[in-house]
Amino acid sequence: MTRRIAVLAVGVVLLLVAGVLGAALPVPYVAQVPGPTFNTLGEIDGDPVISVRGRERNDTSGDLTLTTVGVGRAGLSLVEAVRGWFDDEVSVVPEESVYPPDQTEEEIEQANREAFLTSEESAEAAALAELGYPVKVVVRGVSGDDSPSVGLLEEGDAIEAVDGRPTPDDDALAAVLTAIPAGRAVEVAYTRLGEAGTATVTTDAAPDRDGSVLGVLVRQQPSAPFDVDIDVADVGGPSAGLMLTLGILDLVGDTDLTEGAVVAGSGTIDEDGTVGPIGGIQLKMVAAAEIGAELFLVPADNCADALAAPRSGLTLARVADLDDALAALTDLREGRTPVGC
Repeated sequence: MTRRIAVLAVGVVLLLVAGVLGAALPVPYVAQVPGPTFNTLGEIDGDPVISVRGRERNDTSGDLTLTTVGVGRAGLSLVEAVRGWFDDEVSVVPEESVYPPDQTEEEIEQANREAFLTSEESAEAAALAELGYPVKVVVRGVSGDDSPSVGLLEEGDAIEAVDGRPTPDDDALAAVLTAIPAGRAVEVAYTRLGEAGTATVTTDAAPDRDGSVLGVLVRQQPSAPFDVDIDVADVGGPSAGLMLTLGILDLVGDTDLTEGAVVAGSGTIDEDGTVGPIGGIQLKMVAAAEIGAELFLVPADNCADALAAPRSGLTLARVADLDDALAALTDLREGRTPVGC
């Protein structure tokens, strides 16, 4: 065997070994890909994404679709990571950015789910505020199975007065209950789905102040004569807030926001309507293009990343708050080009 042939043979063997090792050797990265999309005006497995109780849902003619990012398993192989870096529809990111080392997978899933539930509340509050409903003290739920309000007060009830004293806000409710000793039966006046009612609740002792509690969790938010419930079981994190808000407005407001168009987007939302940035904007745009979206609503702080991505004819609208989103939809309905990134 000549020296040249020997060198070539060794080189081939090394390449084969490197290929085998690359295919098997894990690296601390994960792959993110375009995730499933959910039309907030539609259904999942026969159940509406947004349910309305206490009034009829509006008839809607288009889609307001929230987009997501799918995350692969931890520990990509070196070959998979390299392949992903050259794929426009894959984002390879450090494993610790998705799976923090100080949290279990169950803890991460729980945190993402809690963030989504918070975004649901913010979406409902932002939508109802946009529709002009007054802010009241609203029950989020009872504090436990042994709460004195079990079977008496329900999620969504607006507490109007306790023991004859008005409770227009959290501070007023706390002041009234501070003056009431534990174990006393009080009359709670509430509004439920637009109807006034009363309940007699025997108070418990307050754990962190004088006086008593009703055993309910409350928050200040706009209160409407109907109830909104959101069910998207497989979505976590806060980035669905904007599209959920628009979905609620389309279903209970007085305007058909899309007039048949397919609109997609992403973004967090605060109760005051401020839209915040999200992760994976380019992957979400890919998902939007795949469903034939005509318009994609982009949080203002994500515009630079969105503009750097191939769009396949997808029109982008820059959204800093709920007013911007509604203006973009108005432009779309009236044949104008929305304000872009």
